[in-house]
Amino acid sequence: MVRRRATSTPRRRPSRHGRHGREDRSPVVRPPLLPLETREERFDFAVGTAAEFLRSAWPELREVRFEVAAMPPASDGDGIPRWSVHTEHQLIVLYRLPIERLSHLHREDELHRRMMIEGAVFRAAAEYLDRDPRDLGPERFRYF
Repeated sequence: MVRRRATSTPRRRPSRHGRHGREDRSPVVRPPLLPLETREERFDFAVGTAAEFLRSAWPELREVRFEVAAMPPASDGDGIPRWSVHTEHQLIVLYRLPIERLSHLHREDELHRRMMIEGAVFRAAAEYLDRDPRDLGPERFRYF
């Protein structure tokens, strides 16, 4: 066991050490990389997979286009719509920001976020077909 003297003077660090006692960083160390996927890409992927499932399961939806927009156009109505359905144009538009920010998740993780997005796609398609969302994919709504 090595003991220090109580009267010893503190050692000074060599000048090459930084503020926290580490050596200078080499040029190999870079700033952190950008995320591989953005929130928009994850949202588009979740909408696309749910839409493909619905198209394969329901012949009435095979010609319907599913589009993603950031925000709905301004309206005088109450509330902010999560999607809009245009049957005459065979179009369903999902609004990403209201779906992501106004939906309350009981658990903040990737799985629950994806289930919330898929639920919005199913409800929008059910509105297009004038059916109950549980009729379109009953196994998808187990978590409600």
